[in-house]
Amino acid sequence: MPERMSFFIPRESRIHSLNPLTKLTLAFSLIIIAFFCPGLFLPITINFLVLVPLSFLGKVGKEFIQTSIRLLLPLFAFLFVMQSLFYPGGKTELFGIWIFSVTSEGVVFAFRTATRILVMVSSFLLLLLTTHPSALMSDLARRGVPASLSFIITSTLQIIPQMQAKAATIQDAQRSRGLDTGGNLINRIRSLLPLVGPLVFSSLVDVEERAIAIEARAFTLPVEKTSLVEIPDSPAEAILRWFLAAVAIITIGYRIWLSLSSRI
Repeated sequence: MPERMSFFIPRESRIHSLNPLTKLTLAFSLIIIAFFCPGLFLPITINFLVLVPLSFLGKVGKEFIQTSIRLLLPLFAFLFVMQSLFYPGGKTELFGIWIFSVTSEGVVFAFRTATRILVMVSSFLLLLLTTHPSALMSDLARRGVPASLSFIITSTLQIIPQMQAKAATIQDAQRSRGLDTGGNLINRIRSLLPLVGPLVFSSLVDVEERAIAIEARAFTLPVEKTSLVEIPDSPAEAILRWFLAAVAIITIGYRIWLSLSSRI
C-alpha cells in the first residue's frame, strides 16, 4: 500500500468540487470568527453546526471525526488539567485535589481555548481532507501568489501526514530489527529514542531533496507558471469568498471596537 503523504481523500462531493481558495477562505473566516467574536459557546457551535455537517456533505465525516479526536483529545486533556489546576487569578474554587484547587475561571478559560483550537484544527482538517495539495498550490500560483508563499502554505498543510507516514515506516523498520515498540507505557517511552533520531534526520534529508527538486524545475524564476490541471471556479464562489472575507473583517473591527469601548 502506498504511503499517504496528505490527508486528502478522493471522493465525489460538492465540497470536493469547490475551488481550493474558497475552502481556504472559509477556513480562515471561521477561525477569525471563533477567535474574535465574544461568546463562550460560539466556537463549539461553529464546529458542530457548520464544520461537522460540511464534512458529511463532503463524504468525509467519519474520517473528519476520527482524525479530530485522535489529534485533539490528548491536547484537550492536558489543557484542562493544567488550566484547571494552575490558572492564575482563579478565585471561585470548585473542588480541591491535595494542595491544588480547581477554579471555575480556569475551567472556563480551558474550555474557551480548547473550543477555539477545535475550530482552527477542524477547519484546516476539512480543507485537507477535501483538497489535494497540488490543486491548492496550482490555484494559488494561478492567482499571482508568490511561488515561495504557496509552497510554504502547501508544505505546512502536509507536515502532519508526512511525519505520520515517515514515523510508521521507521517504526516498521525498527520492529523488523527486533525493537519492541509495544507493551506497557515504560516500554513505549523507552522505544521513542530509536524512532525520533531517524525521523528527524530523514525529515532533514527530505527537505534538502525537495529544495533540489524545486530548483531543478525553475521554481524561483520570475516567469508566469502554467499548469496542465484546470482548477474550476465560478462567479458564485467568488461572491462567497468576498462575503466570507467581509464577515472576517467586520468581526475583527467589532472586536477592536469592543476593546476600545471597554477602555473609555
